Amino acid sequence: MLKLGSKGEKVKVLQEFLGITADGDFGPKTETAVKAWQAANGLKADGVIGPATEAKMGLLDTDKASTTNPSFESITYDKLYMDSDEYFKGPTKKRWVFLHHTAGWHDPYGTIRGWNNDTRGSIGTEFVLGGQSVKGDNSKFDGVLVQAFPRGGYAWHTGTGRHAMHTDSVGIEVCNFGQLSKGGYHKNGVWTKLEPESYYTYVGVKADPTQIVELPEAFRGHKTWHRYSDKQVDMMHKWILYIANRDNIDVRKGLIELIHSRGVYEAFDYCDVAYAASRPGMYCHTNVMRGKVDLFPQQEVIDMLMSL
Repeated sequence: MLKLGSKGEKVKVLQEFLGITADGDFGPKTETAVKAWQAANGLKADGVIGPATEAKMGLLDTDKASTTNPSFESITYDKLYMDSDEYFKGPTKKRWVFLHHTAGWHDPYGTIRGWNNDTRGSIGTEFVLGGQSVKGDNSKFDGVLVQAFPRGGYAWHTGTGRHAMHTDSVGIEVCNFGQLSKGGYHKNGVWTKLEPESYYTYVGVKADPTQIVELPEAFRGHKTWHRYSDKQVDMMHKWILYIANRDNIDVRKGLIELIHSRGVYEAFDYCDVAYAASRPGMYCHTNVMRGKVDLFPQQEVIDMLMSL
């Protein structure tokens, strides 16, 4: 279904059919043209491209990937905007999506407040996705999505030195601690030994067994990680599709292409900022920064990405 507010290639096809400017943005002019065409062809003139109108126009095809996903309409998120001097208002045209995790706690509101109150400048991503406490004692924020500044704005978040990758990208931070260490933890180059059979975050918090995932092979030197929850993976899926539609970004470019050509682990590990700069699409932070580990290739994340 296409209607007022829809964006993307299918909107461009519709606009070309109607003989109006094909900018991929279903705005008031497109709605007016649709209503006029519907009225002239014996259809309900509601300005919505449903199955009957699409069939009458001859725009139906057999590609399941071209079907509008209902998650475009159903995604919900809260807003906790940072102070106006903590981000840049824009607006800018978005060309990239970057997937991050926070290496921190489960509260998305706390993450945003931390960015707002630190002294590092305008740092952050537009969205933050809450998770489960690594301690296993709090799931209040699991799957809760929060917007940190308005659409079209930006803040520094990739660390690449490539200005456009900040200004022209949409980022999400998934609340997750990342790699876990058995028997203790490293901090500032110092090893602190704790219970030998337990796993710990980099700040020395013992991980609940339900929050642990062991990968079939090591990724950037680690096999054991703080698990992305089912609710997080589900919301990431909905969010990616929402952003693809909202900002007209082909999220199958980038990381998913790399998975097809190189395999999962090599794709997640592949790091070439020039490659990503020249090929807009969706990437993990790992694809543009060698020292990063976000996101790591958890099977549920892989399955979600490959379903896009």
